[in-house]
Amino acid sequence: MAKFIPLSIPNFEGNEKKYVDEALEQGWVSTGGAYITKLEDKMAEFLHTEKVAACQSGTAALHLSLVEAGVKPGDVVIVPALTFIAAVNPVKYQFATPVFMDCDDSLCMDPVKLKKFCEEECAFTDGMLTYKGQVVRAVIVVHVFGNMADMVSILETARQYNIKVIEDATEALGSYYTDGPLAGKYAGTIGDFGAFSFNGNKIITTGGGGAVTASDLKVVEHLRYLSTQAKNDPHYYIHDEIGYNYRMTNLQAALGVAQMEELSVFICRKQENYELYRQHFEGFELGTLSSFRKGTFSNKWFYSLEINRDKITASMRDIISSLEKQGVQTRAIWGLINEQLPYRNDAAYEMEKAPYYAERILNIPCSTQITKEEIEIAANEIKNVLRGYAYE
Repeated sequence: MAKFIPLSIPNFEGNEKKYVDEALEQGWVSTGGAYITKLEDKMAEFLHTEKVAACQSGTAALHLSLVEAGVKPGDVVIVPALTFIAAVNPVKYQFATPVFMDCDDSLCMDPVKLKKFCEEECAFTDGMLTYKGQVVRAVIVVHVFGNMADMVSILETARQYNIKVIEDATEALGSYYTDGPLAGKYAGTIGDFGAFSFNGNKIITTGGGGAVTASDLKVVEHLRYLSTQAKNDPHYYIHDEIGYNYRMTNLQAALGVAQMEELSVFICRKQENYELYRQHFEGFELGTLSSFRKGTFSNKWFYSLEINRDKITASMRDIISSLEKQGVQTRAIWGLINEQLPYRNDAAYEMEKAPYYAERILNIPCSTQITKEEIEIAANEIKNVLRGYAYE
């Protein structure tokens, strides 16, 4: 077997060790220290927003957003069916009810169905949208694999019905609109709240870690306050609200500062490598490399190959196992959340494209340090395996 080509691994080729060593030498390793503020400032500058609050995970960022959005037990939150389950679990943390929405061809939430759901399945009275008597408080929009959702349409519907918009930009750090009314706006800075993740497979990593931002500066300050156990005084243990242990550590932030220094380079590599894959798969009838939304600049975090199910009926598990044997790590897109055991009793609205793509999308190696030779090897092995499963 040739050299193993991983799906997506972290890249530490900058000042990561230097900054972590400095944090260790200074003794600031926990939820206090200069690197946390530095990371927040660097992110805010990069995203062209005023404030960012660093926290322990993308999940924590989403949960804090739901809390700040006023989501209470019994409320409804509209969520995508095709995403990682961490985007939806925080809804349950608030004892709220998710309603699952279909995707469009971008793999992101379908804005047409979102609007139709609000118009035809809900009631709008005295400025409040309700579904089966429950208040629809928010919508979580995921920018899947770094591809921007149709935020112009989604925002229009949300504003019409007084719904808070929480952007899950955990996969889309660096993606932004280039055309239209949102030109220049980055993923995570368009809605009421934006959540980011720095998990080990993301475009930058702090090991774990995440960040949250909001359209209102005072709200960001309150999010940071909630993330530090809602501590009112730096010296005395006074707490006026229920808080959370969600603050990022200084060691994580030291990694993050170094990674932010490399982010533009990482994005450039992602785009160049995507183009190499596009050339390798051009005209390949058994699989098509998914594109990204026009009028946007994408970080192209993950690459998706849409398998031609008219010619290949083999299970995704078999395809992935065969590629693993050839030294190429791939993965399936997520199982639909509304079909997962904890969510089977929750409503799912007009599911059509999400099930379609769930059985067709194969994610292929996309690390920022992957070489041209490895891309060629991966592409050829993927083609060979798919040809082996194809029928006339």
